[in-house]
Amino acid sequence: MPPKRQSSGRVLLGAHTSTAGGVHHALEEGRALGCDVVQLFTRNQRQWTPKPLDSGDVDLWRARLAQGGVRPAMAHTSYLVNLCASDDTILEKSRLAILDEVDRADLLGIPNVVLHPGAHLGRGEEAGVAAICQSLNWIIARRPAMKTVICLETTAGQGTTLGWRFEQLAAMLAGVKERARVAVCIDTCHLFAAGYDIRTAAGWRATLEEFDKVIGLDALRCAHLNDSKHELGSRKDRHQHIGDGFLGLGAFAALLADPRLRDIPLVLETPVDEAGDAPGPGGVAKGYAENLAVLRSLLPKASAPRGR
Repeated sequence: MPPKRQSSGRVLLGAHTSTAGGVHHALEEGRALGCDVVQLFTRNQRQWTPKPLDSGDVDLWRARLAQGGVRPAMAHTSYLVNLCASDDTILEKSRLAILDEVDRADLLGIPNVVLHPGAHLGRGEEAGVAAICQSLNWIIARRPAMKTVICLETTAGQGTTLGWRFEQLAAMLAGVKERARVAVCIDTCHLFAAGYDIRTAAGWRATLEEFDKVIGLDALRCAHLNDSKHELGSRKDRHQHIGDGFLGLGAFAALLADPRLRDIPLVLETPVDEAGDAPGPGGVAKGYAENLAVLRSLLPKASAPRGR
């Protein structure tokens, strides 16, 4: 089992920030937004074999990191990865991609690497889970000194995607020989789409209690905060701005008030409205700044991060 967390009682809010122009830009954007933490891509998510990290960019990253004010909570892996692929070529590429992700995270001092476990593509749940366990063990065996933790993300359950039920994630964790090397990242949109009703304080408590019973709260390392464009149990992974979707503000107020989520990075992955994109339901384009402001307005006053 992973070690128990030592809590300082802080709420850690952040966003998935851009690395356009270099990974150090993710820290700069996070600082400009007033984030406590950030998530980032350390490589091009659309390529199997992206360019290695530039040494000069790594130096800039370390310089920005030394300035403090924001820390990197997790890197998100490529969406191309499928750790239970039946195609041997895709499976090998997926495993090698995660090795590269872990190496980059270790180099940059990023404690968590978040990934979608995979889709069984007709092989069946049991075979898919077993294949994911084999892949994780393969990866971990080749990086015995890695410091970063691989976090399996809860999914919405689209198609044959695995990880949408707590029992599936628990089986994946149980199949890893070095249990402390893996953990879980929850996503509010995905939980809701998978059928976990977290719209109210009572629903949130029941869901987290079920998580604790099936998986164990010590396995919860980080979280994505997103509203949902679709209804409960839709099995559709479509993120919405905070308070503008079917989850509503009550879900996030309950989550932010829960002391069990203290010191766990809570990172936005809400839609990024750019020029030409359709505005949110209120007719106004929204970005991370607006969504962070909504979240901060829901915080219990004693828990406001860094005095904001």
